[in-house]
Amino acid sequence: MNDLNFPKKNIGFFPTPLHKLENLTKYFNRPSIYIKRDDMTGLAFGGNKTRKLEFLMGDALSKNCDCVITGGASQSNHCRQTAAAAAQSGLECHLALGGEEPDSFTGNLLLDKLFDAKIHWCGEFRKGEKIPAIYSHLAAKGKKPYIIPYGGSNKIGALGFVEAMGELKSQSEEMKIKIDKIIFASSSGGTHSGMIVGNILYNLNSTLIGVQIDKSENEDKPYSSLIAELANEILTELDIKRNVNEKDLILRNEFMGDGYGIVGELERNAIKLLAGKEGILVDPVYTGRVFGALMNMIENKEFSKGENVLFWHTGGTPALFSYYDKLF
Repeated sequence: MNDLNFPKKNIGFFPTPLHKLENLTKYFNRPSIYIKRDDMTGLAFGGNKTRKLEFLMGDALSKNCDCVITGGASQSNHCRQTAAAAAQSGLECHLALGGEEPDSFTGNLLLDKLFDAKIHWCGEFRKGEKIPAIYSHLAAKGKKPYIIPYGGSNKIGALGFVEAMGELKSQSEEMKIKIDKIIFASSSGGTHSGMIVGNILYNLNSTLIGVQIDKSENEDKPYSSLIAELANEILTELDIKRNVNEKDLILRNEFMGDGYGIVGELERNAIKLLAGKEGILVDPVYTGRVFGALMNMIENKEFSKGENVLFWHTGGTPALFSYYDKLF
């Protein structure tokens, strides 16, 4: 569905499945646990960024751009999906990746190469800081580049998760359930802000619990402020007369361990439990951390037995193959 009236390039397979985790619901005995399978969006091993990229690629194509630029860590799920989306859309893709070129390519980085992305190694800069310089270089060569921000998180990309909440509303009504709480990775802000707006627009009345992934999301202002500001931008764009206050956000920041991409017992236990009980894989950086947080919340009795709690699986499983030595 696309009732938001913005340019869109259909590159994923939607709706993604929504189903109950029967074994884990019995294992914990509280609450009822559901999963939204955005690891099955179909683009390059799936992931939530496909939703954002449908609107971002649609915008790029509507502006007759011939290449896209984005950035992230060397194992960025966002960059992997952007490279695939660009290939499918007939656009050249440039990635500004943190770190130095490795001797061998594994996980998401291997896929970036297969999708013929042009990789620019940026050392300590892993959040797209070098994108403006790459843009200038390409423009000087006569290209017409389109910038996709870190994580695809601007008001265009976040529309993907406004729409996703409408998808969830339709599925939950068909299943005759109410989703009381939604647990998800909150990293660059676009998923979180889009969910906030979608929750309002489609009257889901679900409690959104963002699990923060990175200790240093932004140095200029609090991360919660960025989420609220982006949500309000989207509300204005959609002509919805509401305002989001950062104090209304639920952002859990106690599960970040030793930092971004550093695997600890929380992630290891979560990955093994979900795989062993349900045959579902999560990644070490994002969804493993979020599912570990959910396990912690359940064990601390933060949910009642009668609640329906949704774990939104945002993908990232290719990164498992580059963290193989950290999982056991």
